[in-house]
Order: sequence, then structure tokens, then C-alpha cells
Amino acid sequence: MRWKTYGERRIYSNHWLNLCLIDVELPDGQRFEHHVVRLRHLAVAVVVNSRREVLMMWRHRFITDAWAWELPMGLVEADEEPVETAAREVEEETGWRPGPMKPLLYAEPANGITDSQHHIFRAEDATHIGPPTELNESDRIEWVPIDRIRGMIDRGEVVSGATLNGLLYLLVDEAVH
Repeated sequence: MRWKTYGERRIYSNHWLNLCLIDVELPDGQRFEHHVVRLRHLAVAVVVNSRREVLMMWRHRFITDAWAWELPMGLVEADEEPVETAAREVEEETGWRPGPMKPLLYAEPANGITDSQHHIFRAEDATHIGPPTELNESDRIEWVPIDRIRGMIDRGEVVSGATLNGLLYLLVDEAVH
């Protein structure tokens, strides 16, 4: 069943998000305004080296006041393709330049309330080019063995949806191959 839309009005806007009200009609005829959060799209990188390790960052997220492991990621700029963003973020956040990036997964994690698109890419190997230039992202940068990933997820050491999507897809890929 398709919901009909009759218009949209922005009630708040900034560089990161727009909060909108959309005039919608349900298939049963009910009509109301639905809140929608319009977010800039996200690009994520799963970088795997020849030792079967994944490049990850240990970081604090103030919103949930929690520490966890995450993949390099960032918001897609207006003049960038998601693959360019993913590669740029790896360099800025970790100091590693990824090899060629290939699409791994596309996700819309909360498409009932937001239009956020997550573009997740995989790179085989990376070259260390120096220290990270983005100094506010993480406390540690490590190459984590793939065989440790499942345990980290089970212990709640990985909680970011974008990171979970990328790592779980990687684990499925590894199991199939």
C-alpha cells in the first residue's frame, strides 16, 4: 500500500539535518502531518588488509555517552560521490590510504522516519600515509582480526548501525568464501 503525500514544510534546518512535516494520507483515508528527519548521506569504509584484519577506531559518542569500535565513516559532501567520501574519511580519520573501494552494501537504517542513506564500501589493503588529520575522531586506531569481530559484537563493543551493517556483511562474505 502506498501512502500519498500532499506537500512538505521544513520546520528546522542546519548543516547536518532538516526536520520536516509531510502532509500524508494513509491508504485507509486518514490524513495527518508526519515528522521526517532528512539527513545528509553517510559513506562507510570496511578496509581489510592481507592479514585478514579490519581497520577500526575506538571512539566515544557523547550522545549515548558510550565507547565502541567503529569503521571510518563520514557525511557525503555536496561535491562528492559516496565512494570518494569513504576514501577521504579513511585517510582523515586513520592516516591510512585505502586501496580501490568497491560497493559492499547500501542501507536505509530508519526509513520510517528518516531518508538517511548509508553507502558502505570495501577496500582491500591500505597504505599508511601518516597520522590522522582529523584529531577529534578516536582514541585508538587498530587493525582488528576478522575472527575477533563476532565476539566484539556479542560483547556490545560494536553498536553503530553503519559499522554493524558493514561488519556483518563482511562476516557473511567471509563465511561464503
